Amino acid sequence: RVFEFIPLWGIKVRLIYLMRRVDCPDCGVKTEEIPWADGKQRLCRVYQLFLGNWARRLSWSEVSRIYHTSWQNVYRSVEWMVRWGLEQRSLENVTAIGIDEVKYRTGPKFLTVVYQLDKGLRRLIWVGRDRNSRTVLRFFRTLGKEGARRLRFICSDMLPAYLKVIKKKAGQAVHIIDRFHVVANLNTALDEVRAEEARKMATEGYEPVLKHTRWCLLKREENLSEKQQFRLKDVLRYDLKTVRGYLIKEAFQCFWKYASPYWAGKYLDKWITRALKSRIGPIMKVANKIRRHRDLILNWFRAKKEFSCGIVEGFNTRIKLTIRKSCGFRTFKAIEMALYHTLGDLPEPVVTHRFW
Repeated sequence: RVFEFIPLWGIKVRLIYLMRRVDCPDCGVKTEEIPWADGKQRLCRVYQLFLGNWARRLSWSEVSRIYHTSWQNVYRSVEWMVRWGLEQRSLENVTAIGIDEVKYRTGPKFLTVVYQLDKGLRRLIWVGRDRNSRTVLRFFRTLGKEGARRLRFICSDMLPAYLKVIKKKAGQAVHIIDRFHVVANLNTALDEVRAEEARKMATEGYEPVLKHTRWCLLKREENLSEKQQFRLKDVLRYDLKTVRGYLIKEAFQCFWKYASPYWAGKYLDKWITRALKSRIGPIMKVANKIRRHRDLILNWFRAKKEFSCGIVEGFNTRIKLTIRKSCGFRTFKAIEMALYHTLGDLPEPVVTHRFW
């Protein structure tokens, strides 16, 4: 049998070995086990590890082109490393997780991803198709009852499917809806108000004072450029719904500066009352949503601000980079393996020599 090895100086290297076969009357025909390859695999383990490590840095097609091998060989190498790593990894030390959804294809195509957020070990631990309650239930079945009982902190967004399953399967954990998703909802509401008011002013023939002000209103004040600061000051002189919505949004930033959950809750209640009295539809909608999830938002303070979905969003960005680098994946199995391989921090097989 011919086994491929790592090319040296651009020259293909092959190992030819005649494997012994035994015809056992009880077990049937058995082939000799060899230390440099698995089963009927035609690539040496060290070559698979070599291709798999390069597949983290480059797209699989690029790796196959550079090392003059097939895309299937790169795929099988990654699959072997991921399968071995998943069998060897331990989930016994998982006490904090983050759950989120990522869009990976045009149309309503989402992945549910779960990350470990413990200090010193932050990694992807599970990938599932779709973003419904059945998907999250599959994760908790994978984690097991004992693993679910060990969870102390869970970060997620306000998707009802996630909230329902987390409460049922890990009710003892502190469930945190952190600032990222709350602020994102506020920004979306404010942008909706701005766009609607700008269209109305253009229809009625008023001066387009809201033109080119989107990022002036959505960015934090310290991140504004000098030109945007002047533009914002000019807009704030007008009595507009957008200006009132902007002031309500900015007032919410003070909420995150509190340290005590009690006083943070007092401020949040006053802010919700002010937002509901504004009579600005999208802002009122977000305020009602925040009121329904008040306790979960205050859990961010109860967790001493140690866990946030900012870490989760950072991982989500790396997922999008992985998909973009490969120009997409045709099957869910391929993208699942690529994400475990890139973000899973999986243990690797031990080999005698390593080549980089």
